[in-house]
Amino acid sequence: MITLNDIKEAKKRLTNTVSMTPLMKAPILSKEKNAEIFLKEDNLQLTGSFKIRGAFNRVAMLDEIRRKNGVVAASAGNHAQGLAFAAQHFNCEATIFMPEATPLTKVSGVKSYGANVVLTGENFDEAYAAATKFAKENNKEFIHPFADDAVIAGQGTIALEILEKIENIDHIIVPIGGGGLISGIAIAAKAINPNIRITGVVASGARGMKDSFEARLPMDSSSVRTIADGIAVRDVTPKLLDIILEYVDEIVEVSDNETANAILFLLEKHKLMVEGAGAVATAAIMHNKVNVENEKVCAIVSGGNIDVTMLSLIIDKGLVKSFRKMNLIVTLMDKPGALMRLTEIFTECSTNIVQIDYDRNSVKLEFGEAHVTIALETKGEEHQELIRENLKQNGYRFKQI
Repeated sequence: MITLNDIKEAKKRLTNTVSMTPLMKAPILSKEKNAEIFLKEDNLQLTGSFKIRGAFNRVAMLDEIRRKNGVVAASAGNHAQGLAFAAQHFNCEATIFMPEATPLTKVSGVKSYGANVVLTGENFDEAYAAATKFAKENNKEFIHPFADDAVIAGQGTIALEILEKIENIDHIIVPIGGGGLISGIAIAAKAINPNIRITGVVASGARGMKDSFEARLPMDSSSVRTIADGIAVRDVTPKLLDIILEYVDEIVEVSDNETANAILFLLEKHKLMVEGAGAVATAAIMHNKVNVENEKVCAIVSGGNIDVTMLSLIIDKGLVKSFRKMNLIVTLMDKPGALMRLTEIFTECSTNIVQIDYDRNSVKLEFGEAHVTIALETKGEEHQELIRENLKQNGYRFKQI
């Protein structure tokens, strides 16, 4: 059984090594939702994620013999970086098994701390099976990313930091993958104030813990698929489900589109680089998955290790959805001056061309025609309507994509 005292002792071990991350007011969300909303920014941790807390606490509690033999983990990335950092700090060898599709930024982060990386399996659970087999065969200490008391206690230090800064907090909203983070936070928060409401947030593509919470028994997912790779856990650990059933008040889910909206919101409005798993608590608030009206609320921003390719895709789609970018395919006559006349129309509409491609070879075209695929910077829905009207008035056939 993990106690508040275990979590307080973990906090002492983390002092002077693991950051006490910022706790910042979210003014736009607070105004929109008629609440006092704060963001616990653990994406600004040394390794870009809360996972360093549990990993460091676990390695700190090992005796010298076990440390000398080395540590092993399976991770989608953030626990791997946390454990690699801890192993480097305590001068012990670390071997990390990661799914083959793990973003390069996370793999590079692990290697930068001197750990050995083995890429294997399609998801966390397959990497986990390989890691436990390796640890047993080589007499190394396996450090579970969430189903471990010392790891859970380390994650629970987040709650202590929140309660030290925010008086009379009503509600803490936490991402859920395997359940270690929310377990530690809930145990600490409820021990200090049983009236604090704890909400967990899963990704729609990895909803095993939500289904299990509602059924009150473990229900593994057949597969997982989500941009929130840090919480893409297929199997439910009975021990953690028991803790969650005892301490957590509700679990909600958010879609990948909702998560992407939150990533873009946090980047644009709060200047925070946040990965999918780190954005789901904010997404739940933004998209009214949880009622926070008239409450003092803290959303956990659990990590910031997002792949830049994914971030670019999210930004691009976000600009299109918010009418700040417009993608068109325009059909025009393939003759001198035709493209110049088209660009003159865009100039008249005061829009900037950011990308253009000219295709005269498509089998869908009549002879003498060309397709121009063009991306435009726009200033909202009315501006886009003006562009469409001008194209129609000038006789162009076009399709918005």
